[in-house]
Amino acid sequence: MTDTITAEEFLAGPGTGDWRVDGTTAHATFQTGSFTAGVELIEAIAELAEGANHHPDVDLRYPAVTVRLTSHDVDALSRRDLALARQISDAARELDIPAAPTADSE
Repeated sequence: MTDTITAEEFLAGPGTGDWRVDGTTAHATFQTGSFTAGVELIEAIAELAEGANHHPDVDLRYPAVTVRLTSHDVDALSRRDLALARQISDAARELDIPAAPTADSE
């Protein structure tokens, strides 16, 4: 049994409103507003990722952090991606860092 999920299942999951899916990758951009806030968010993501033993790709560029999730071992999205995405969004909210608006939410 595998924990793979479809893009539709990922997006239907609670707490995934900040995230979009392209193929087998979920991604979100968070508007940090400063380099320092970006580092704070990355530190929170690192702690969550280590705790989950599931590591996203993270890109810090002033003034935003972009996070990409996929499960390389199954070459697909998985329930692990869904769980970590929720935790990352929660951490960003706790730091008062909003997700970037998307075309369908503008």
